[in-house]
Amino acid sequence: MDDASQQQLPAPATPAASGAPAPAGQGTARDAGPTLLVKIFGKDRPGITAGLFDTLAAYGVDVVDIEQVVTRGRIVLCALVTAPAGAPGTEGELRATVHSWAESMRMQAEIISGTGDNRPRGTGRSHVTVLGHPLTAESTAAIAARVTEVGGNIDRIFRLAKYPVTAVELTVSGAPTEALRTALAIEAAQRGVDVAVVASGLHRRAQRLVVMDVDSTVIQDEVIELFAAHADCEAQVAEVTAAAMRGELDFEQSLHARVALLAGLDASVVDKVRSEVRLTPGARTLIRTLKLLGYQVGIVSGGFTQVTDDLKERLGLDFAAANTLEIVDGRLTGRVTGDVVDRAGKARLLRRFAAQAGVPLAQTVAIGDGANDLDMLNAAGLGVAFNAKPVVREAADTAVNVPFLDTVLYLLGITREEVEAADLHVES
Repeated sequence: MDDASQQQLPAPATPAASGAPAPAGQGTARDAGPTLLVKIFGKDRPGITAGLFDTLAAYGVDVVDIEQVVTRGRIVLCALVTAPAGAPGTEGELRATVHSWAESMRMQAEIISGTGDNRPRGTGRSHVTVLGHPLTAESTAAIAARVTEVGGNIDRIFRLAKYPVTAVELTVSGAPTEALRTALAIEAAQRGVDVAVVASGLHRRAQRLVVMDVDSTVIQDEVIELFAAHADCEAQVAEVTAAAMRGELDFEQSLHARVALLAGLDASVVDKVRSEVRLTPGARTLIRTLKLLGYQVGIVSGGFTQVTDDLKERLGLDFAAANTLEIVDGRLTGRVTGDVVDRAGKARLLRRFAAQAGVPLAQTVAIGDGANDLDMLNAAGLGVAFNAKPVVREAADTAVNVPFLDTVLYLLGITREEVEAADLHVES
């Protein structure tokens, strides 16, 4: 196994844990009876897991739970098993045999007796994703302490990625998701890390729709500023754009004011602007991975279809919507045609895309950076503020403040290894 390999198996659903009645004759002895927690740790090598359970098999025990993790070539393997039946002294013999096997493998063993060890974990289960660049011990301690303060227990932790950021996922039980999200958002802002909290459940693995803003999200640029540079009015447009994104101006009014400055530009400028657009680092990886996983992906923009239609084709997107610059006799008129895609319009388009995709709104993810994205972020099942303005970060479910768009994959529980495997699939 390599130093990043990890294997974790959830506890099996038992009658007591699921609330269902026990099958006739079985009872609940499995949950209330004596158990042994067998812990093996040391240098990892092939055959350890098989060897331990081969050793335990001689005593006819049942496996109740297993957890295993490998970090930097060191393995920790925990097996919760029923105590062996048979004559007095059988448990002592099992202990001696396990310790002898562990020594033969140059491992260490610890065996703890207990009862009722298979109680179900607490209700209110959530997945907490923490992104750090870097992730410090101090910030990790603070996040863990906050989980405890709201009544949560960290059941499992595993690493999602080590680059371009360090990303870890915590499985937390015992605390309501909303309370956990609120508490950790405050701590994350203070510690300079990004934290996302989503409720556990089958929906996390179900098909989803991801809808993204374009300017300063999928691409690094503000498209209208690219047009403005060709009309020698870039400074005036940039000033109005910044005010609109901060929520200081009505978006529709600001749009009309900026577009009016473009009147008279030759339509050939459209091709020039398309060539100047720069994708955000990680944008292609994000979209390619989502598509391979069966997600549908769309973009909505306060910019222009003259650019978003090209992006849709280049990136293989399922949906795209934006404003349209009016062109008459080969020149921009300084007006837009059709309904304006503003703050409310983005939320309407999210709902429309979800309906067309056959995906419940709760299964949608919206990503954006500006005030005109807020309605869309709030309407989605998960709203992600990407390098966003303060007003947006405060209102969104979670925020990502690193310049890599593909880090959003970690918020969905997708590991770096899975992303790389998807890349290899595309290359082959």
